[in-house]
Amino acid sequence: MSRKLTMAAIGMGALALGACSGRHGMASNPKVCADFRATKTAPVVPGSEGASATDECVKRWAYSLASSRDDAGVVANAVVAACGSQLSRWNEQAVNQPGSDVQATSMTTGEPTTPLAEHNAFTNARALFYVVQARAGRCSAPPMKDGAPEGIG
Repeated sequence: MSRKLTMAAIGMGALALGACSGRHGMASNPKVCADFRATKTAPVVPGSEGASATDECVKRWAYSLASSRDDAGVVANAVVAACGSQLSRWNEQAVNQPGSDVQATSMTTGEPTTPLAEHNAFTNARALFYVVQARAGRCSAPPMKDGAPEGIG
């Protein structure tokens, strides 16, 4: 009788371990994946070039690095670092606008903020979102060229 209990315990343990394989036993959802083959047809709104370029860089690097085994927050930080030049250009555009030195209240947090702080918060939030999105969908990374995702300007 104890042999049957031992075998049952081993079987239950194997089932429990099997449930932990993959992404915590969850199915992927490839419908959330970005299509990097799609051509851009939407016109860029004047003044948003920095935001668009930063977001595209973040998306492409996030999808490229999402397969890392590091925590999503660590990967998102790496993504933001990889897109530092795009974020800097966006910040430069903001600094060159009249009134850019005025502190305002954030529409999302209600705290005092500046355009540069909002750009940084946006970039960090999007990086984390895209890493999690790519992992959830088990999405393919964009094509790479010379060690960087294609389509980053």
